[in-house]
Amino acid sequence: MNLPSEPTRRGFDHLWTTLAAIGRDPAGGYRRFAYTPAELELREWFVAEARARHLDVHEDRAGNLWAWWGDPDAGDAVVTGSHLDSVPQGGAFDGPLGVVSGLLAVDELRERGVRPLRPIAVVAFADEEGGRFGVACMGSRLLTSQLAPERALALRDDDGVTLAEALTASGRDPHDLGPEPALVASIGAFVELHVEQGRRLIDVGVPVAVGSSILPHGRWRFDLHGQPNHAGTTRLGDRDDPMLAQARLVLAARAAAEAHEPDDPDAVATVGRVRVEPNGVNAIPSQVAAWLDARAEQEATVRGIVDRISAEVGVEPHEESWTAGVGFDPALGRRVAEVLQRRDPTAPRPWLPTGAGHDAGILATAGVPATMLHVRNPTGISHAPQEHAERDDCLAGVGALTDVLTDLAATGPA
Repeated sequence: MNLPSEPTRRGFDHLWTTLAAIGRDPAGGYRRFAYTPAELELREWFVAEARARHLDVHEDRAGNLWAWWGDPDAGDAVVTGSHLDSVPQGGAFDGPLGVVSGLLAVDELRERGVRPLRPIAVVAFADEEGGRFGVACMGSRLLTSQLAPERALALRDDDGVTLAEALTASGRDPHDLGPEPALVASIGAFVELHVEQGRRLIDVGVPVAVGSSILPHGRWRFDLHGQPNHAGTTRLGDRDDPMLAQARLVLAARAAAEAHEPDDPDAVATVGRVRVEPNGVNAIPSQVAAWLDARAEQEATVRGIVDRISAEVGVEPHEESWTAGVGFDPALGRRVAEVLQRRDPTAPRPWLPTGAGHDAGILATAGVPATMLHVRNPTGISHAPQEHAERDDCLAGVGALTDVLTDLAATGPA
């Protein structure tokens, strides 16, 4: 197995240390929402690290950052990377591990004296998590024309700030927001390295696996209305309390997903975000907004879960985002799997489907040959402070990514 060189290992420690302090959430984990001071500092970090490697940095019209080794206009580029933003109280590895690994793979390629025959880029996608404005993979959706700029600009965060206002505050022109079809067409292969968001690799006993597919998934908002009133003087029979509908919604989500366990064990439904107004201890709420996340192996299962929940609470939800199931490029996936097999011929080489959404899936939907590398997560926990990956597994991921980029972009040493 080709392991990263000692300079690359030291580089990993340096990059991880410099990232660790940015965007810490006092409640635990990280809070790195799009176009907030923490995320803007991460962008500056990426630009500085890319320029330190003499890479040409470009921010596209969708807000994604690209660091190029070679001529981006040459086409047939080999691209890797991930994202830097987080969910509320998110873990350290979800997103940044892929960006760090991409930068380190460039270092390692140079250490090995590899001469790329195709341009290589490391990309940091904007607002992948949707933690601030509610639409996941916003940067890649905008880039590939899967999200209209006018819809994106009108999105609001919990403080009522629109994306247009956030862009303006960060020194960007909202009128520039839009797709870049020529840039998308220039990508010959995209390989996203990501920490595993589950525990399958623990059971298999390997540090790195090839991504095979992304399950269909979506987000829906339920608006539940009631009559605001005094909590201490309003009799139970006189109340119109939307929190009761919220309680039914949570229970209905669990029951709807459980009903599919025999035929689709990956079916899940989660109410993970709630906004209550006026949010007073001694006040019956006037309204509750609740967000449902539903995923399953089959699109029909996801739709059926949402329909069942909607019927149970008597409210038609608003669909905020939808991602159809994505099977990654088979030829690219086989090629990546062959590279991993050469690294360790004795290791089992699992193909890993995931219920998590990724920018790789958005690019694949747009016709870009894409696949993923997953790095083992010993906790099996993600989107939480306990998310983790061991240093040696991270370095194995860097080594695997370097070998993949070598196979895709070069014929051998200079």
